[in-house]
Amino acid sequence: MPSPADRPAADLEGGGTLPCDPAGDATVFIYKTVTEPKVGTVSYFKVYSGVLRAGDELVNANNRTAERFGQLYISNGKDREPVNELRAGDVGVTVKLKNTHTNQTLNPKGNDRRIEPMHFPDPRVTVAVQPPNKNDMEKLMKALHAIAEEDPTLILEQSQTLKQTLLHGQGQLHLEIVKNRVERTQGVTMDFIRPRIAYRETITKMANTMFRHKKQTGGAGQFAEVHMRIEPFHEGMPNPSELTVKNTDIENLPWGGKLAYLWCIVGGSIDAKFSSAIKKGIMSKMEEGPLTGSYCQDIRVSIFDGKMHPVDSNDMAFMLASIQAFREAFTNAGPQLLEPIYNLEILCSDDVMGDVMGDLQTRRAIILGMDSDGHYQKIIARAPLAELYMYSSTLRSLTQGRAKFSLKFSEYSPVPNDIQQKLIEAHKAEVAETHG
Repeated sequence: MPSPADRPAADLEGGGTLPCDPAGDATVFIYKTVTEPKVGTVSYFKVYSGVLRAGDELVNANNRTAERFGQLYISNGKDREPVNELRAGDVGVTVKLKNTHTNQTLNPKGNDRRIEPMHFPDPRVTVAVQPPNKNDMEKLMKALHAIAEEDPTLILEQSQTLKQTLLHGQGQLHLEIVKNRVERTQGVTMDFIRPRIAYRETITKMANTMFRHKKQTGGAGQFAEVHMRIEPFHEGMPNPSELTVKNTDIENLPWGGKLAYLWCIVGGSIDAKFSSAIKKGIMSKMEEGPLTGSYCQDIRVSIFDGKMHPVDSNDMAFMLASIQAFREAFTNAGPQLLEPIYNLEILCSDDVMGDVMGDLQTRRAIILGMDSDGHYQKIIARAPLAELYMYSSTLRSLTQGRAKFSLKFSEYSPVPNDIQQKLIEAHKAEVAETHG
């Protein structure tokens, strides 16, 4: 191997280079992090510039925290030899860095240069993780976080949308190794299950509805009546011609898509102070749609009439009324379930191309084109995410491991009617079981 001094200067983030020079300021790059029993966090690093001495304090350029290199070692297999200093070009090991992880750079105070990080491949397989019982969940999460810290190609995600813990990896073997390691080191078993799909809900036509919320409990009661129109929303659509729009609020939803909220009350049948409570009720129902409990998007809601009571009307009453009115209007407005569609690129050899394309046809995929890429054939297609679970294993089996693929989110597209009905029925059964 050539000496570090003879190699090209290291690339810096944002442009520029850093020569391997012991006379410069110390710059250290962490390229690997592992967790060892009785030791804790062990960080492997390379000194790109300057001299690092035991006891030096450097600042993490990524998160601005100071780290003290109390002990320095040179690693030889599983043996570590203590040293007093490491110079530019040396590779070393230290322990117990508190806030520094793989792919981060440390420098003396006042210097914030960062070595160009390693770029890891995107995950190809996703599974949901489930412990045999809830008591083991905390222990399992701790073990998975420790492994994800060591392995940047493994991504652990707590999905609020799907209400599942997801593990994203490079392939089935990768995830099985993680599972084996957790069971062997922590004594916690876990099951891999199919992750839910992040569907979206919208509507295809206009619907009007009204709902009256009335509740009397001894003293003051609750009263609210809301008349609402909902319709599909798209950019640049004109205001409803037969309604007088007093105020328009277009909300960019956190999960994508939009809600257009139109206040069209004339003559004070509902006080404007209740507008925000009505909108809050609509938003809360859009977070858990009527069809499958998925997020709703691209809907315009017009509040055009209603009634209130001088004593019994309050924010809570109008919020509850708007939730029920929205649910009823939604079911009458041609509800449509949308599913995530992904662009798929597959590289394979000529002799297995027919098998790969035949398999894609069974996955509701649309073949967009074919091309050649060196010795490989490239297939470009679009397919629903719901049909791509464990696709890497199928592709490996079809091609004897002589193919690879990449996925990229494209858009949300309507689910076919027969599949939509099955998903709605499955959701109803799940809700009935939960509230059993």
